[in-house]
Amino acid sequence: MSGSGTRPQVGTVLPTQTTEEVRADRAEVAVLPVGSFEQHGAFLPLATDTVIAGTIAGEIAAAYPVLHLPPVTISCSHEHAAWPGTISLSAATLYAVVRDIADSLRRSGIRGLILVNGHGGNYVLRNIVQESAGGDFGMALFPGSADWDAARTRAGVRTPSNSDMHAGELETSILLHAHPELVRPGHETSDWISDDRKHLLTLGMSAYTESGVIGRPSRASANKGKEVLAGLVDSFAEYLSLVGAEKEA
Repeated sequence: MSGSGTRPQVGTVLPTQTTEEVRADRAEVAVLPVGSFEQHGAFLPLATDTVIAGTIAGEIAAAYPVLHLPPVTISCSHEHAAWPGTISLSAATLYAVVRDIADSLRRSGIRGLILVNGHGGNYVLRNIVQESAGGDFGMALFPGSADWDAARTRAGVRTPSNSDMHAGELETSILLHAHPELVRPGHETSDWISDDRKHLLTLGMSAYTESGVIGRPSRASANKGKEVLAGLVDSFAEYLSLVGAEKEA
């Protein structure tokens, strides 16, 4: 948060504010990282999406006057169930959790919520935001596909987004920058491309990859991860403005 002068460190996953700092900052918009607990190949941790969502939210909170919430760490990862360690919530449960958080924020005086989503399978988050349109509590879902595309271009991520689906160049780069201690050996030799995933939701990831990876992690670098995050922080300004405009309408 910006008002108190005690901002989260770059790459922070968990918020560090005290109650007094929250009161002093008087943030009107909260950011909620939503991750997952699912396989990411042999070289990235199960918590990869949560770490990435929390890292993005931490950098946002360092740059903008927002309330940085702790992450939702388990979500809709059913397509990854073939690999041990993956845990999922139903879409209905995730919906209820996020709606309860939004309702609690509203009661505490927060006037808007931006969901920072780290897992592409959390389709239900779109419905939550859609249902908030026109109400007195603004909501948005970040990053959108255009934000990711702009950040990838800025960073020089070479693998197209459709090919770089999971544990690939993008995700590995972010962790190499923000949390290199979490990246195990092996990403240099784990590339796997499977662009035709027509029946992914029916068959799951195991129909399209043996390792759990779909992408080119061999192209990852810490510098690319740094630039991706910087691009996303820049893109966030538009979302903060939109949520503010919605709550004043």
